[in-house]
Amino acid sequence: MQLWNRIKSRLIKSEYFIHETKRSALLRFLLIVLIATLYFILVSFEYGLEKGFMVALLTWTFFIFCTPIADAGFLVGVPLRLLAKIRMIYSQIAAFIVAFFIDLFTLIFDPNIYEKTGLLKLFKHIMLTPYPFWIIIILSVIGTFLSIYFGDELIDVVKHEDRIKYKKHKNKYISVLVLFIIVLIILLYSYLLKKMGISLPF
Repeated sequence: MQLWNRIKSRLIKSEYFIHETKRSALLRFLLIVLIATLYFILVSFEYGLEKGFMVALLTWTFFIFCTPIADAGFLVGVPLRLLAKIRMIYSQIAAFIVAFFIDLFTLIFDPNIYEKTGLLKLFKHIMLTPYPFWIIIILSVIGTFLSIYFGDELIDVVKHEDRIKYKKHKNKYISVLVLFIIVLIILLYSYLLKKMGISLPF
């Protein structure tokens, strides 16, 4: 009981509870961990522990490469920032490299695993169709690094009103998000038409 009270007291006094920006980053991280854990449990029930782990891992790489927000990178970045003081921009670069080799290895040795879910089928198609689908990856990388840039700032400052980098660059980030959504809709539409057997000029 005394140990729990000590832990509770330290948590309450922690800057990650006192400072609104750090609390925001921590809550976001915990939400992502919860979603990732629930997803892993779901796919493990569906495909077994080994295949379920691979499906969950490849889904993580999809979110690393094909979404312009850094939520997948947060899974690695936040703990490293809290425990080792490594800035999230560096952990995100490491996440990109690790994700790249995971996908390369899987495409070479076990490409059929991408057929397990609709999301992974789409991801495989994006990876194997450089033009025009790699536009999604390029926009995602730009958006992700802006997002991580803001994420690092969340932990650097105390209040949301102190977020100078976010205020300065948020319009650029919004522009990347809007462009990403437009391109994604167009490319998904073309992908669906191809699946239906309707040929396109690109």
